[in-house]
Amino acid sequence: MGAALLSAGTALAPAGTAAASTAPESRHKVDYVALGDSYAFAPLMPTQVDATCLRSDQNYPSLVARSRSATLTDVSCAGATTDDMTAPQTDGVLAQFDALDRGTDLVTVTIGGNDIGFSTVLGTCAHLTSGDPAGAPCRSHYAGTGADQVTDAIARTAPKVAQVLRGIHRRAPHARVVVVGYPDLFPEDAVGCTSSKVPLAAGDFAWLRDKEKDLNAMLARQARHGGTEYVNTYTPTLGHDLSKPTGERPAAPVHPNATGENVMATAVARVLTRHGRHR
Repeated sequence: MGAALLSAGTALAPAGTAAASTAPESRHKVDYVALGDSYAFAPLMPTQVDATCLRSDQNYPSLVARSRSATLTDVSCAGATTDDMTAPQTDGVLAQFDALDRGTDLVTVTIGGNDIGFSTVLGTCAHLTSGDPAGAPCRSHYAGTGADQVTDAIARTAPKVAQVLRGIHRRAPHARVVVVGYPDLFPEDAVGCTSSKVPLAAGDFAWLRDKEKDLNAMLARQARHGGTEYVNTYTPTLGHDLSKPTGERPAAPVHPNATGENVMATAVARVLTRHGRHR
């Protein structure tokens, strides 16, 4: 998801390290392609290796690649949507699917957040907070008439994610494909943050939490229906949401810091090790 109008990073505590993965040795160098949005590439986290997409060399794909001695082609990019898989995102940023071919062994993809406009939703929530800080003005704005606009957006995005997975399989027919979900962003207990750095109304936290869970559930269903694997990064990051102190490690607003990316990498590595042979 793109950068939101919030000023607190997502501080995530260690849950093991990707480097500790017990991956079996490969017979050849694994050709790994990483696709997706800002949750795949760790914007504003050192060291940035791509000025256009703001990609860090400490993002979860880089950590997974190093732990498995894989050759990584990382084309994840800021603001990416499902449309950017097959069409250039902007000048100098090619369609992400251009990185795939019949020799690709492993693909990870984190996508969908920008399709549902989650950054815009967060910005709207922040804007509405001052009018009703103790209430739920954002929930009322998006779901006050009975139909939940964000839920509807998630439903509209589901076939787009399914199409992405079909496209990956067509272009990389021998690859192991893994859909990586989004980490915990909002307090699980729905208690609003007291920090002025998180400008959200107290009653909106539960609604936003549930919308993220709905998004992850949709991704898990599409992965299952599309014959791919799903990595749950939400559960291992519970309790380390944007309400918690960020510590000394920098990160973009409402995005995992270096420790959080490591937790995500560990979750991916565990799935790769646990399920079947790594190509």
